[in-house]
Amino acid sequence: MLTSLTIKNIVLIDLLTITFRQGLCTLTGETGAGKSILLDALGLAIGSRAEARLVRKNQEQASVTASFEPPDTHPVFAFLREQDMMIEDQILILRRTLKSDGRSKAFLNDQPISISLLSQIGNMLIEIHGQHETQGLLDPATHRLHLDQFAQIGAELKSLKQLWEVWQTAEETYERKLKESEQARAEEEFLRQSIEDLDKLSPQEDEEETLSELRLRLMNRESILEGLNNAYQALNGESDPVRIAARELDRISDKAGDDLNPAIEALDRASSEIQEAISQIQNMSDTLSESDYNLQEIDDRLFALKAQAHKHACQISDLPKKRDELAAALNLIEASDDILSTLLKQVNIAKKDYIALAKKLSEIRHSTASKLDQEVAKELPPLKMERAKFVTSIETLGEENWHEAGMDKVRFLVATNPGSEPGPLGKIASGGEMSRFMLALKVVMAEVGTVETMIFDEVDAGIGGATADAVGERLARLGHTRQILVVTHSPQVAARGSYHWIVQKNGNDQDVTTSILSLETSNDRREEVARMLSGAEITGEARRAAAKLLEGKAA
Repeated sequence: MLTSLTIKNIVLIDLLTITFRQGLCTLTGETGAGKSILLDALGLAIGSRAEARLVRKNQEQASVTASFEPPDTHPVFAFLREQDMMIEDQILILRRTLKSDGRSKAFLNDQPISISLLSQIGNMLIEIHGQHETQGLLDPATHRLHLDQFAQIGAELKSLKQLWEVWQTAEETYERKLKESEQARAEEEFLRQSIEDLDKLSPQEDEEETLSELRLRLMNRESILEGLNNAYQALNGESDPVRIAARELDRISDKAGDDLNPAIEALDRASSEIQEAISQIQNMSDTLSESDYNLQEIDDRLFALKAQAHKHACQISDLPKKRDELAAALNLIEASDDILSTLLKQVNIAKKDYIALAKKLSEIRHSTASKLDQEVAKELPPLKMERAKFVTSIETLGEENWHEAGMDKVRFLVATNPGSEPGPLGKIASGGEMSRFMLALKVVMAEVGTVETMIFDEVDAGIGGATADAVGERLARLGHTRQILVVTHSPQVAARGSYHWIVQKNGNDQDVTTSILSLETSNDRREEVARMLSGAEITGEARRAAAKLLEGKAA
C-alpha cells in the first residue's frame, strides 16, 4: 500500500505531503488545479522518464518520495533479495531527485539504485491506468501474466520453468558434446599420429632439466674429470691431515685419558664424510667416463622434445599430460556414438516432460480465457460499452519461440463496434475506453494479482449519470481488496470514495502553488461534490443532490 507521498519543487508544488489510506481514495479539483502534477510526481518516484520541465521555476532540484508498506509475502521482497538488497521493517521508501538540467538519481531506503531497478520495483507496487498510460493492457507482454494470475497457476508455472531449465541444460550439453565429437572426428588422423609420435619419443616430466644438466657436464667433461681426479687424489693421498691427526691421537690416547675422546670422535666423523665425498667423486667420474650419451644425441633429443612441445603449444614438461589428453579425445571418438545416444535420450525425455505440462497449461489458459471473456463482457454494458467486445487470443507458438512459461502467446483484443474485427487495444479504443476496459478487467480479477495500489486517471472521461455511477461502484468494489486512487471529475465517482482529497491552486499570477486538502467532514465532502455538480456557484439544489449521492454511497 502507498502510505505517503512527499513532493518538493515539482512544477506548481512547493512542498506537499499526502498520507494515503486503504480503500477507494478520490482526488478532485478544478481543471488546472494540479491533479496531473500529482500523477507526474508519483510516476517520477516509481521510475517514469524524468523531464527537466517538472522542476519548479527558479529551483535547482526537485524531489519526490513515495513510501510503501507491502505485505510480508509480496514478491517485491524476494525480488530485492535477488538483487542483494536487504530491507528492514518491510517498509519501502522510493525517492527520486531531479536536477534542473534533467539529470536524476534514484534511491531505495536511502540506498542509491539505478533508474531501471527503481522502475522494476515501482511496477511491482503500483499500476497507473489513465488516458495515456495503461501499463497492463497496452503492453502485450503482460497479457499472459494477467491471464495466468486469473487462472491461479503459479505452482504449475514454477514446475514448468524447472522442466524448461532441465530441457535447455540437456540440450546445451548434447550440442556441446556433438560439436566436440565432430571436431574430434575431423582431427582423428592427427590424434592417432600425434599419440604414436609421443609414444615413440616417450617424454618424461622432468627430462628437459635432466638433459640440460647432462649436456652441460658433457660439454665440460675433460675439465670436470681433471678436477674430479685432483680432488680424489687430494682426499685419498698419504698427506691427508685428518688421517695423520687421527693416527697421532690414537697413539697417545691411552696416555691422555678421556679428554681426547671428543677430538677422536670428530676426526672419525670427518674421515667418514671424506670417504663419502670420495665415493661421490668416483661415481661422477665413472658416469662421465662411461656415459652412453654424447652431445649430439642429447641435442637431438632436446630438439625432438622442443618440436613436439611447439606442435602441441605446451611446455616440454607437459608433454606426458598432453599425450593423455589426446588419448582421451581419441577415446571420445570411439565412444561418442554411445555418449551422444545417451545424451539425446535425456534431451528427448526432458522435452517430452516440458511439452506435457506446457500443453496442460495451454488447456487451462484456453478454458480460463473463455471464462475471463464472459466475465469482462458482463461488466461492459454498465460502463456504457454494451457494443464493445473483449477477446483473449491465445496463439500456439512455433518451437523456436517456446519459453519457460510455455508455448502460448496471449493477447487481449477489443472491438468497440459490432461486426468489427477485434484488434489491439491501443489501436482500437479511445483513452477513456482503454481505462474502462482495464477497470472491467481489474474488477473481474479483483481477487488475484500482487499489485496493492492502482491509480485510475479520469477513467470517467466522457461519461456521466448512470454510467459514471457504475464506474464509481466498480472502483469502490476494487477498493475492498486494493488501495485505489482515482483522479475524477465525476461527482458520482467522488461520492463513492472512502476518503476524499481536493487539489487546489493558490496564490497570484506571480507565485502560484498547488496544495491538497483532505476532506474529513461530511459537510466538506458535500460541498465539493456539490461544486462538481453545479460549478463555481453552489446552489441548494446541488447540495441536496450531493447529499443524496453521498447517502447512496453510504448505503
